[in-house]
Amino acid sequence: MKKLILFSIFSFFFISCQQKEKKNTEIQSQENYIRYATGLSIQKHDDFSIVTVSNPWPTSDKKYTYILHKKSAKIPDSLQKYAAIQVPIKSIVVTSTTHIPALELLGVEDKLVGFPNTDYISSEKTRTLIETGKIREIGSNQSLNTEVLLDMQPDVIIGFGVDGEKKTYDNLQQNGLKILYNGDWTEQHPLGRAEWIQLFGVLFGLEEKADEVFKTIEKDYLAAIALAQKATLKPTILSGAIYQDQWYLPQGKSWAAQFLDNANANYLWKDSKGTGSLSLSFETVFETAQNADFWIGPGQFTSFEQLEKANPNYKHFKAVQNKNVYSFSSKKGKTGGVIYYELASNRPDLVLKDLIKIIHPELMKDYELYFFEKLK
Repeated sequence: MKKLILFSIFSFFFISCQQKEKKNTEIQSQENYIRYATGLSIQKHDDFSIVTVSNPWPTSDKKYTYILHKKSAKIPDSLQKYAAIQVPIKSIVVTSTTHIPALELLGVEDKLVGFPNTDYISSEKTRTLIETGKIREIGSNQSLNTEVLLDMQPDVIIGFGVDGEKKTYDNLQQNGLKILYNGDWTEQHPLGRAEWIQLFGVLFGLEEKADEVFKTIEKDYLAAIALAQKATLKPTILSGAIYQDQWYLPQGKSWAAQFLDNANANYLWKDSKGTGSLSLSFETVFETAQNADFWIGPGQFTSFEQLEKANPNYKHFKAVQNKNVYSFSSKKGKTGGVIYYELASNRPDLVLKDLIKIIHPELMKDYELYFFEKLK
């Protein structure tokens, strides 16, 4: 489990008889107002904010610091070495579908001018912008179209990476474009991922709105946890599916496993260490989960026919026999993008409510599932 990172407190001293000069070389330390996300720090000052991203990808050993400042801001000498971005920005390129909901929640989706692999975007609102030519295709994350990006000249590009390969971003930066890395997907706390909306709030000068949106999500999420605790039973849960002869399922401290814990469920691998995925044989999983009450998140399967065609042995699980298998893969956008992959990290409250409805239906009788659906 990743530890919370303590960020450096800026305290610089410069002897001068001119108070004006002194103010420009000293900076008072401010509290980081991010509470759940471990890879993001935001320290707000009068006319600029210090943003630090410490874990943009799992193997990252470097922190990235950015100064997001108003046009008239005087940046202290001690901060001049960091990348500076003038805010509020007027145009943006994002590179992960998980960034789309944050823009829409803030009402700035019309500021999005480019995206790689636009077919993956599911949101109807943003798809309309794509179809009317207001959002340009910029290639793929592995091979961004630098010519198009240099022609567009967006105020900032939100970078996304999985392994630290950033030659394209470095090239764009050397050509004068502003790159800001986003590591929301590496967060393990459900509210930690959602809290990255605060970064977009600073970029667009909408800090108060971002904070309001996040606090509403936080309130609903915590209320759902409290509701789940009223359940008298704790059903057992199986997750994942077989891929290339190995069954992959969430480790006990992972983002997905924390949802199940918060839903007051007995995830059968809750005691496993780690925040990634377990790779197990079918026999090992069957021995532990043959009689699991529910199977939640069976890979890309959306029907029992698909499930049993892929592996006839799946039918021996109690959850399959009782038709208690639920998937998020059946709900897709217009061009085939799975809505869960785009929206779930931004709306953990909806994910948790879905799980409570599935696992403890007596607690949410009138609630309709948002992401998940029982296999057909």
